[in-house]
Amino acid sequence: MSDIGLQFSTTDLVIMNGAIALMMLGVSLQLKVNDFSRIIREPKAPVAGMIAQFLLLPMVTCFATWLLQVPAEFALGMILVASCPGGTFSNVMTWMARANVAVSVTMTAVSSLVAVVMTPLNFALYGWLNPQTRPLLQQISIDPAGLLLLVALVLALPILLGMAAGRRFPGLAERSEQPMRWLSLGIFLAFIVLAFQKNYGLFMEHADRILLLVVAHNAMALIVGNLVGRVAHLPLADRRAVTMEVGIQNSGLGLMILFTFFPQAGGMILITALWGIWHLVSGLTLAHFWSRSAA
Repeated sequence: MSDIGLQFSTTDLVIMNGAIALMMLGVSLQLKVNDFSRIIREPKAPVAGMIAQFLLLPMVTCFATWLLQVPAEFALGMILVASCPGGTFSNVMTWMARANVAVSVTMTAVSSLVAVVMTPLNFALYGWLNPQTRPLLQQISIDPAGLLLLVALVLALPILLGMAAGRRFPGLAERSEQPMRWLSLGIFLAFIVLAFQKNYGLFMEHADRILLLVVAHNAMALIVGNLVGRVAHLPLADRRAVTMEVGIQNSGLGLMILFTFFPQAGGMILITALWGIWHLVSGLTLAHFWSRSAA
């Protein structure tokens, strides 16, 4: 493990877990069983998105970091982010981009549940396949059962509770959905700002190395989503939804995994935390551009 040591406390971990759970609860308040069955009735866009999200993006990330000889701890952080499901604010950005929100919501819901298995699996698989990250991965003591349980508690459980609350109290759920999204985002961003403040010197010391990696990696994720949509001959609105879903990763989940299991992995945390800010910048910029573009 590297000598990049960050300062985080148990309280930081509790705040992060709560913010992620709130995000998932907020995004699921308006979810219906119909949103999941849509993948059976209209499978093309969601299936294309899942292939891009859980197969192509982690695989391309693994081999790109290997070929470019990205330092092991940064590379493993990039593989972890690529293994996460789509971020909850991809739905809002899809709406802003005048894309297909139904496809985005379906992908967010399904990918968040699939991530209970696929995120730990892809992280372990591609971390091992990259010969540069394999020794680092072997230094990390991974508890597969604990990792699965953690991901299930902060993704699957809040989704199920949110759906149940939305069905039982539809009016309250409709009024609460957007405030909860923005509240959870605010908590998440405040957490990252505090992390930057507490570790300002370290962030500045390594900023030149990680900024380019994060920007390039995020651009690659957006390109992978868009190319898969084109290959699948998806309509423009569906293709944009898939692009947003693949490019806006749930980096908060990655941070939660790191704080819980690998708090000593400073380089991985730096990559993941910067992703949490940058993908919002790139996503909002792209959404604004698309909102003004008819084609």
